[in-house]
Amino acid sequence: MSRLMVSVSGIRGVVGDTFTPPVIQKYVAAFGKIMGKKIVVGRDSRVTGSMVEHLVIGTLNAIGCDVSIIGICPTPTVQLAVENLHADGGIAITASHNPIEWNALKLIDPDGLFLDEESSAAIVAGADSTGPEYVTWDKIGRCEEYPYAIRDHKEAIFNLPYVDVPALRKRRFRVALDCVNGAGAVFLPEFLRDLGCEVVELNTVPNGMFPHTPEPVPENLTGLINVVKSNSVDVAFAVDPDSDRLAILSEKGEPLVEEYTLALAVKFFLAKKPGTVVVNASTTRAIDDIVHSFGEKVIRTKVGEVHVAKRIREEHAVIGGEGNGGVILPDVHLGRDAPVAVALTLQHLLEFGKPISELRAGLPQYVIVKKKIKIGRSNPDEILAGIKENHEYEQLDLIDGVKINREKSWLQLRKSNTEPIIRVFAEAPTREQAEAESSELFAEVKKLIIPSCKS
Repeated sequence: MSRLMVSVSGIRGVVGDTFTPPVIQKYVAAFGKIMGKKIVVGRDSRVTGSMVEHLVIGTLNAIGCDVSIIGICPTPTVQLAVENLHADGGIAITASHNPIEWNALKLIDPDGLFLDEESSAAIVAGADSTGPEYVTWDKIGRCEEYPYAIRDHKEAIFNLPYVDVPALRKRRFRVALDCVNGAGAVFLPEFLRDLGCEVVELNTVPNGMFPHTPEPVPENLTGLINVVKSNSVDVAFAVDPDSDRLAILSEKGEPLVEEYTLALAVKFFLAKKPGTVVVNASTTRAIDDIVHSFGEKVIRTKVGEVHVAKRIREEHAVIGGEGNGGVILPDVHLGRDAPVAVALTLQHLLEFGKPISELRAGLPQYVIVKKKIKIGRSNPDEILAGIKENHEYEQLDLIDGVKINREKSWLQLRKSNTEPIIRVFAEAPTREQAEAESSELFAEVKKLIIPSCKS
């Protein structure tokens, strides 16, 4: 049996195993009771999405909540719709990059941000207490469809003063696109064409049948790489199923690595609007180098979109995000947004006037290695404590997991908010150094997991 993952990243589980109708209903009922009368509901294209959507809407109505249904759309579209419709909250039905058998509830507050740890804890407490409190027939909530959420999202991006839509339309970039048959398929092809692009489409049918492992990392993008190499394109984009993360490939079919999605956006944007930048503790040092070259400040937070978003708001930061390809531009909304990242990348490329491979070459050069270890029912906190003890003589940063800062490199070990795994990160100036240091830490972790698995 898999584990139900409950965190600031939502309620995630395997459908029919840990993510069942009673589980869905109890968390949705607790959320609706606490948040208020009007809730926005959207979803990605997962094959279980329709079933979960019906459960979510029915449960909300049964406890007296009105629901604005916006259908299949990116998660950032749901977040923005909560703000635009002045709703009391929102639910994005998506398990993001998780495999096809997973689904999840991403819970959104009235400001369009995901729930923080305190609010999430209140929902969990409510779900685990008395159970749903259903209303009588005359107080049942109502449903309305709102078909303009995607339009609103596109217009918010087109209206940015930093995106020159007429100039982009004149340039007519040729773009390859992999939407992994997810929610991005209902947004990005048309969005790119609206920007004057000629689009070479791959996996743009929103049926939830992922043709490859859906996380947009280089090892999962071989199909897109082949498309680029067999077609003449200026750039290629890949998104995860709910289209909040963006990966970029050069005109040569070379992945820029997801860390550099944010690095490109930050370099472009600070030239337009100087200010503070907020990123999470696992994001590349290239961000620090870029931001300091502008004389600005970097603030780091725990991993998790809500931690970055809240700090952006507190610090009045101009841009931020996470090194997994998640760009947060507060001028649109406080959430990771792949369409925003697409627009900024194209504008950056337009103004640069040279191939994107040359644009990437001009950024600070680091190599980050990301590994993950399945831990089953092992206690991740015990593993983290063991690593901390092993490295107590080094410079440690404990803002999120255990991060070991060295002169020219860093390593980090942290538990996932979305899967029963431990993540091992290492960054260094060369791949050889990053691989060597990550392998050492990986071996340490494996030794700590074995006793737990045997017990």
